[in-house]
Amino acid sequence: MSDIATSNRQITLFYSSKSDRAKKTLAYAKAEGLPILEIDILKTKLTGTQLAELAEKLHIEVADLVNQEHPSYTSKFESHNFSTDDWIKMIQHNPEIMKQPIALRGDVTILVETPTDIIKI
Repeated sequence: MSDIATSNRQITLFYSSKSDRAKKTLAYAKAEGLPILEIDILKTKLTGTQLAELAEKLHIEVADLVNQEHPSYTSKFESHNFSTDDWIKMIQHNPEIMKQPIALRGDVTILVETPTDIIKI
């Protein structure tokens, strides 16, 4: 059973309200009239299960959810081989380091690279 509810009728968007790409993606989606369920990862703490599920839906490892180029990551952590649980805890305590926005609709999940990617879902 999935921990993250999805629907074919709306897009669930996991994003950071401090991200320019996320702001542009949201604006674009709303301009296109797409129904969006917004989940700001800076305000809503994601569970370990949700993070693992997002990684699985994207067909990547949890470690790959971390933006290792982000200033918060580079200032707090050194490159290291962490366990999946360690990566989850890092994201939970530092949500700004998570790659985002991530959009889900039904069985489709994408990591939004450019704001127009949202229409692909």
